[in-house]
Amino acid sequence: MNNNISGLKSFVSGRRRTHQKFDVVLDTDTYNEIDDLYALAYVILSKDVFNVSAIIAAPFYSPKCLNRVRTTHSPREGMEESYQAIINLLKKMKREDLKRKVFKGVQSFLPDETHSVDSPGVNEIIRLAKQHTSESPLFIIGIAVLTDIASAIIQDPSIIDKIVVIWLGGNAIEKNSCSDFNASQDIAAARVVFRADERLVQLPCSGVVSDFSVTRADLIKYLQGKNELCSYLLKESLDFLSLKYKADDWIKPLWDVTAAAWAVSDDFMDSKIIPSPEFQYNYTYKIDKNRNPITYVYRIHRNALMNDLFSKLAKAFD
Repeated sequence: MNNNISGLKSFVSGRRRTHQKFDVVLDTDTYNEIDDLYALAYVILSKDVFNVSAIIAAPFYSPKCLNRVRTTHSPREGMEESYQAIINLLKKMKREDLKRKVFKGVQSFLPDETHSVDSPGVNEIIRLAKQHTSESPLFIIGIAVLTDIASAIIQDPSIIDKIVVIWLGGNAIEKNSCSDFNASQDIAAARVVFRADERLVQLPCSGVVSDFSVTRADLIKYLQGKNELCSYLLKESLDFLSLKYKADDWIKPLWDVTAAAWAVSDDFMDSKIIPSPEFQYNYTYKIDKNRNPITYVYRIHRNALMNDLFSKLAKAFD
């Protein structure tokens, strides 16, 4: 599959030009932060680009010691809460028809780099991938820990030639840090996915996607009074962020939207081909120029993407 990496951007652009939609799986820890809600809505509303094949509730573990707004006692609890958050958003969007495509992900992280964790979501990734080919792959957008995706690859390596993985995680290469929440929860899963030969796109958090940020005033301007979905997102956001920042003056990255946006338009970000970074268990990168290449996003075009996101939200029921 490596020989297809350099042509991935052209492949995606060509599919869009000929109005060929991408079959997509979204793997999301929806309850973890509010930006997952925006990403899920954005995928569903980008119906000219995506056919939603599955939505998988991913695990996350957020104990009190991390001082995060939403705490969980186990990865399983994070997954269950995320499953319910997905269902709640589908109701707000009047898209209960998609409920049959929502699956529960794994309940724990990988025990090591060779043993998978089973779940209905992992089985669905494998089932869907087998219906695709290298020339017409399944797109998997990961905006959570990589355990579901890594488990599918470990269980059935034959799917590697049939998938494109777009993942938000790690930090900018020059920071030499992969200590962000998505990566650090399961370094073994990141190592499995990043050494596979699937077509892989990385959107680093700090130093790249952190530029895709909004303020309280932005959200009020773009969401207030537009429709039921926008009102729901605004309330959820302001309630969450008032607890997170304990102030009205804040800047919040809408991290997860960018992973979906990579496939929506070439106008939203810049990328390049780099050797796949090797995630280390001390949360740093090891760089080896001989490793398999990946597509690496290094710049976000904030305004262009912001306009597309909020325009689609405002027209959600048109």
